Amino acid sequence: METMEIYRGRLIDHIQLVVRDLPASRKFYTAVFEVLGIPLAGSGDDYFWADELFVSTADSEAAQGHLTGRHHLAFQARDRAMVNAFYHAALAAGGKDNGAPGERPYHPGYYGAFVIDPDGNNIEAVYHGEATFSAREIKITF
Repeated sequence: METMEIYRGRLIDHIQLVVRDLPASRKFYTAVFEVLGIPLAGSGDDYFWADELFVSTADSEAAQGHLTGRHHLAFQARDRAMVNAFYHAALAAGGKDNGAPGERPYHPGYYGAFVIDPDGNNIEAVYHGEATFSAREIKITF
């Protein structure tokens, strides 16, 4: 990858995963989000959400009765230790190994780990190496 300057922002407003077993998914994602420093933002009987990710049952109004297919989601990590913590927390919370933490050939400094969530989604935590950020996060108030 030649581009060494990228812009991150609000490309994705939100992603919805519609799952078979909400309690298993809640356990998995709660553990993953805890080590990534992302708080759960809300929940109900048939859903929970954090940041841009909304997870629900097929019975929820937003799902319209259909499960989503297999997806790959990559969460940003602040350092290699956070990638490692993600991997171990995900496995302890019911995830399955899909690539232990380590450097990947995608570009210099790419360090990631991959875990399959309870619904077969490939979930990754990635650290792209030392970089300068214009801001660590953005705050949106409605």
